[in-house]
Amino acid sequence: MSEEVVDRNGSTNGVAVVPVESPGQQKRPRGMAGPAKESTGYGSYEMVQEVATYLLERTRIRPHTGIICGSGLGCLADQLTEAEFFDYETIPHFPISTVAGHRGRLVFGLLAGVPVLCMQGRFHYYEGYSLAKCSMPVRVMKLVGCTHLIATNAAGAINESYRVGDIMLIRDHINLMGFAGNCPLLGPNDERFGPRFLGMAKAYDPQLLQVARDMIRDQMPGMESILQEGVYCCVGGPNFETVAEGRLLALFGVDAIGMSTVHEIITARHCGMTCFAFSLITNMCTMSYEVDEDPCHEEIVGVGRQLESRVGELVQRIVSFIDKQPREPNGRTGHE
Repeated sequence: MSEEVVDRNGSTNGVAVVPVESPGQQKRPRGMAGPAKESTGYGSYEMVQEVATYLLERTRIRPHTGIICGSGLGCLADQLTEAEFFDYETIPHFPISTVAGHRGRLVFGLLAGVPVLCMQGRFHYYEGYSLAKCSMPVRVMKLVGCTHLIATNAAGAINESYRVGDIMLIRDHINLMGFAGNCPLLGPNDERFGPRFLGMAKAYDPQLLQVARDMIRDQMPGMESILQEGVYCCVGGPNFETVAEGRLLALFGVDAIGMSTVHEIITARHCGMTCFAFSLITNMCTMSYEVDEDPCHEEIVGVGRQLESRVGELVQRIVSFIDKQPREPNGRTGHE
């Protein structure tokens, strides 16, 4: 029995694919290797294509937007209808999430009727993966058809005017690990993914930022009071920053700090995706030696879960806006 493919707005195009057989639930043997030889940290184009093909043969959903759920924000994927789940450990060549609050699976489904692909749990440098391997799922999103990436994260506030529970739209970032030469684009470049040298001046799409501002102001009562906009900085972790490090980042113009997102955005921009991202402020960074308490990961996850409905509403509205934009023959929307 074959399945029909679900495209934009839940319609089917009548294309038959491989039968769906308990999607993603047969675990791969440890150390499984595919026919493609890795040429970069995230694998060759052929290897990433193999992963994309594996997924597309087992799902009816054809997403145009990929969503990465941060710590405590995995609930976003729980809002999908017609959901199809793939545990990371069942997907060939895929890394495995080891962090509490990250459920570790890809979820294809419909968000407000729009086909999307959610990462319910991401990968971090401190887990022992290279930044390229951490970002490999973004390549997969691109090759299954995603033209847009929405990235969410839990972050600590460097900006002392912020409060726990604020939502910070990311206007720009500082790639602190990149200062030391650690970048997801290290190694031989495959032009099929993107160019060797990448401009990042408008990494976060200005129109989507404006759309989010307008939506929060006009359509989401009560959220304007918790809205911030600023610069996000990615550090390696897993330790939280010292007081001196926090003060230095403040001098750099950083508003919030975390251990993710930047390498994902770089990878997405490299392969031509349009990006939007925001941080949920889950803790205040320790900026004084007189403060005794350090951030706690469990509390960070808890704050994310407390605000999951508001975060979910914002993502849903952005996804709906993206889906309504006219698409060019290459699948991209006209506002890019």
